[in-house]
Amino acid sequence: MLNQLSDSLMTGNADAVVSLVKQAIDQKLDPGDILNDGLIAGMTVVGQKFKSHEIFLPDVLIAAKAMNAGMEVLKPLLVNEGIPSIGRVVIGTVQGDLHDIGKNLVGIMLKGAGFEVIDLGKDVAPKTFVEAAIENEAQIIGLSALLTTTMPVMKKVVTLATEKGLTGKIKIIIGGAPTSIDYANEIGADAYCYDGINAVDCARRILGVA
Repeated sequence: MLNQLSDSLMTGNADAVVSLVKQAIDQKLDPGDILNDGLIAGMTVVGQKFKSHEIFLPDVLIAAKAMNAGMEVLKPLLVNEGIPSIGRVVIGTVQGDLHDIGKNLVGIMLKGAGFEVIDLGKDVAPKTFVEAAIENEAQIIGLSALLTTTMPVMKKVVTLATEKGLTGKIKIIIGGAPTSIDYANEIGADAYCYDGINAVDCARRILGVA
């Protein structure tokens, strides 16, 4: 059944995903197994295929929609069982920048890998990033920018986080077309990620998650 669930998610069949999650729950399968061996397993394959250019962004978005539908059914059980996420990540496109396709893809991939994602949207002020991370007890802040003119906002977030004494407690990852590992080092960010798949690897690495 979990293999069927995984396959249905990969093809983006949201109705089948919801039905199979309900069946798995009715059959008393462990919610953690439904999540990890069904939903996340399917989304992991989707991510790998996207990385190797076997599928494209619309396919990823359809699969993500199916996963979200399944998660709506499963989430109450995960909460009741006390099953933790891998980590909590606050993401957003920085202030002055209205581009969010890349940021949205990062959010999809992180959710698909088992992270809890708090998406602040676009045009997000430095203070909002830091306050949201503190309020939600996030381990990571993910900053996206597509315009060179908005890149300095990333540095403001790092500076504000440092002033709040969050260095080492909350990791800051940056990404977006004009950014680079050199810029991440320059502003004191913890990591640079070049796409949605890399963001998952990056988040796992800096949190020490296998």
